[in-house]
This record gives sequence, structure tokens and C-alpha cells, in this order.
Amino acid sequence: MKLSRRIFLSGVAAAPLLQTTALPGLAADRVFFGIATGGTGGTYYPLGGMLAQLISNTAEIPDTKLSATAETGNASVANAQLLGRGEIESAFVAADILDAAYKGINQFDGTPNENIRAIGALYPETVQLVVRADSGIETFKDLKGKTISSGSPGSGQWQLLGDLLESHGMTREDVSEDFSSFSQSVDKIKDGNLDASLITAGSPTSSVTDLANGHEIRIVPLNGPAIAKLQETQPYYANAILAGGTYKGQDDDVETLAVRAIWATHADVSDDIIYAVTKALYENTETLGNVHPKGKEISLDKALESVSVPLHPGAEKYYTEKGIK
Repeated sequence: MKLSRRIFLSGVAAAPLLQTTALPGLAADRVFFGIATGGTGGTYYPLGGMLAQLISNTAEIPDTKLSATAETGNASVANAQLLGRGEIESAFVAADILDAAYKGINQFDGTPNENIRAIGALYPETVQLVVRADSGIETFKDLKGKTISSGSPGSGQWQLLGDLLESHGMTREDVSEDFSSFSQSVDKIKDGNLDASLITAGSPTSSVTDLANGHEIRIVPLNGPAIAKLQETQPYYANAILAGGTYKGQDDDVETLAVRAIWATHADVSDDIIYAVTKALYENTETLGNVHPKGKEISLDKALESVSVPLHPGAEKYYTEKGIK
């Protein structure tokens, strides 16, 4: 997904973002700031849209009007690649994927994206192994011989499924993989054409809510010695509880995993812009919390949690002012 934008100032085409200059007679430049999110069935997209509106309404840069937009995308791996190529100004990326992209390991083997910079941590993304209640799948090992969606090959979800299979003494040959998006996989589960979907997203996840509202579902626990083994190689995955009542019919707490989502950018975005958007986010978390459940989990005191890549200087300036280290 190549994103190409031009800036228009009172109908005059200007240079691409970060290369704008004030034009005589105009009160302010208009600068567009993109946020790469995910598919419409996950959490990245709706939260990104709300964040874009928040930035457009509250971010302050002298002589500049900042207009933010949320772009649909293919989630963490694709978003990290966009940042590495400098094709978008910011993106939501899972902490483990961002770390791998910067270092050039795992899915990014041999191609480090050293221009990636962090803005700050957002919220924990919950790993949800979703099945219909009548599927007969109660543990991860029950997936043997079943169909499961893990997202596109090379994605973070695809990598996680491989890691989960290995930690449980299984291989990809033990399951039949489907590469659908969250929304597509849920539709297939509804129709009986797919047994399970592995979804890592903020909970409640809209596509899972949709499934639960029409069918009895089960969130399969991810716990025990096999998960402890996974965490030896994927330390970003923390133990988590999906609270009972998150979805219709899911009355009990479910032990699973979570990884924090990171808002990231790249080194070529100006310090002024990143300072402004960082401030806009962390000084308006209450507003986000009022319109999306995950907004309640974003806080300044957690802004540097799970951040392992260099901070953008603009974000670092804001945290220094606030005494956050």
C-alpha cells in the first residue's frame, strides 16, 4: 500500500509533507499527517480515526494547521514497512513487530528499518483464539486437523501462529491455514467454513463482538507450560486476562496473552509535528476513553512501556517536559 499525498494551501499545490514553506498572504500552512491503522474489523482503524480527529482539533503548531487522517492498512508488519520506506507519517505497530522491524530480525530478517522512531505506547492488544462454542475446540492442541485463520503470510499473526504451534509441539502441517482478515475470518466462522481465528487486537474487538452477537462463541485459553516456552522467545507477550463479559456469552475470565500497541513514526518527520501530536494524544486521553474502550487504557504513565526502539526527538521533548523517563 503506497500512500501518496500532496498538500493544498487555498487551492495551491504545495510540496510533499515536511517540505512545505509559508506562502505570502496565507495565515498558515496546512500539513497533512497520516496514521496507518488496520482493517475495519480490528481496533486500530476506529481508534486511529478518533485519534486523527483529536489531532486535527487540538494539535498546535505555530503558523500551521495540522490535519490528520487515518488510513486503513494491513496492520503491524505492513505498517512497519511503510514507516521504514517513509511512505506515511505514523502508524500503529505491535511492540514485538516494531522491535523486529528496527533490528531487521524475524519477518524483517536482514533488512533493518533503522529510521523507525517511537512516539509512545498505546494499549495492550489481547491475543484471542476465537471459535464457535460447538466446534469441539477447547484447548490449543484441539486445533490439530482444523482450519484456522492467521492473517496474511509474513504478518505478525502468521508469525504468532507458527510460534504457538511450535511451543505446543505442533507444525503448520497439523492445521489447515486460512489467510483472511479479521472480518473475513469471522464471516467464515459464521458460515461454518472456518473453525478458528487467531486475532490480536484491543478487546472488545468489533468483529468478535459481531460474531458473539449472533452465535455462541468460545475464547480458547492460552496458558500453561507451552505458553511459558513461547515467552522465552517472544518476551513481549505478557500474560493477560480477557475479562468475563467482554463478549456476549463469554461469562468467565480467560487466560491469554497480550502485547502493547505502539504509535510509531520515522526520523524524517519534523520535531514540531511529533511534539504536537504526542501532546495532543496524552493530554486528551479522557476524550478517547469516552468514545472507545481502549482509549481508557492509554495513559501518560504507560507511554514508554514496551518501547524498545529510539524515541522521536519531538516525543522525547514532550516526555522530558512532563518528567517521564
